[in-house]
Amino acid sequence: MNLAEILNIVATIIALIVAVVGHEIMHGLVALKYGDDTAKNEGRLSINPIKHIDLVGTIIVPALLYISNAGFIFGWAKPVPVNIRKVILNGGENGAIAVSLAGIAYNLLLALISSILISFFSEANSLFFLLLLTQLVFINIVLAVFNLWPIPPLDGANALMHIASKFKFYKVVDFYQKIFPYGMIILIIVLITPIKIYFFMPIYYILILLSFLSNVDLIALIDIVKRI
Repeated sequence: MNLAEILNIVATIIALIVAVVGHEIMHGLVALKYGDDTAKNEGRLSINPIKHIDLVGTIIVPALLYISNAGFIFGWAKPVPVNIRKVILNGGENGAIAVSLAGIAYNLLLALISSILISFFSEANSLFFLLLLTQLVFINIVLAVFNLWPIPPLDGANALMHIASKFKFYKVVDFYQKIFPYGMIILIIVLITPIKIYFFMPIYYILILLSFLSNVDLIALIDIVKRI
């Protein structure tokens, strides 16, 4: 294993922790804005990654994806506790929607900032920071797109359920409440079948958009980093 490979592994680990831990903290911070201090009282708004590490989602799944050359890395942290009833009491369904989408917004914003910063770095300046920023772009986009899937218990399903409730589409709410216990089964089926290609397709278009905004060919750069 050469130096570039070691640096890339370290960069991947750091980027994954920043992505998943920040994602969960944002749920708690937005919930706090709407009067729910559950996460704060349990010490889950801390940036200390140890408080948020999930053995399966933060360590095992990303490691297996990396070892198996899956072509992408994603994972999850221990969910930050949110009292959604208190959020709805203070902020209505809009508050619940904001809490549901807070982590995704964080991931997309971090991907945007990282993509712009890449234009200021080159391998000659700092290989490690170039690798770190590239991993931050890719991992955050994957995590955002993955969480947007309308499959429970993902954020996209929660947001869609609260949107349906806001506009009184109660049949949609009832549908989600019925399939919620089977969400993980549905999610696993999607991930192990070719249909996942279509679910992950937005990643490509987001990368094109960020490439345009940052004036950097992110798709080519990510492809190079994957081959390290």
